[in-house]
Amino acid sequence: MSEERELLRRASQFDTKALAEIYDTHSPGMYRYAMRLLGDAALAEDCVAEAFARFLKSLQEGRGPREHLQAYLYRIAHNWIVDFYRKQEETSGLSDAVRSEADVPEEEAAKRIRQAQMRNAILSLTPDQQQVISLKYLEDWSNEEIARALKKPVGAVKSIQHRALKSLQKMLMEKS
Repeated sequence: MSEERELLRRASQFDTKALAEIYDTHSPGMYRYAMRLLGDAALAEDCVAEAFARFLKSLQEGRGPREHLQAYLYRIAHNWIVDFYRKQEETSGLSDAVRSEADVPEEEAAKRIRQAQMRNAILSLTPDQQQVISLKYLEDWSNEEIARALKKPVGAVKSIQHRALKSLQKMLMEKS
């Protein structure tokens, strides 16, 4: 039995050491992932907490993952982020960055505006494109790992990545 399967077996029995190991291993990366997409530390913490709460609930209901734990956890986090942005106004990220311009030096304000523009551009992609771009370029996952997470062939991941990069390039060129 693989290490991950054994860890998941123990976690499904609510072994506190196994659950702590899963949290300690995956929460820092999930936090960075959420932080990049949300741009807010408190929201990123909420995302990670909710992702692990949903993971525990799935274990309790006997539906938890049997393999590919990292992909499972990131999918939960990604879904939470998508749901969060669906509830927000479309321009709230950019307007927050513009409002903060008076509170920070010019360089920091420009950086925040660029980050908000990039976040908004990424959020305008399809959900699969968002996830591929985030996992590939922000989390440094391989195409094979992304393919497992999305349950798609590697060729499809490459195609999604190509279309996403073309869309991002077009959107960001229009804003320049």
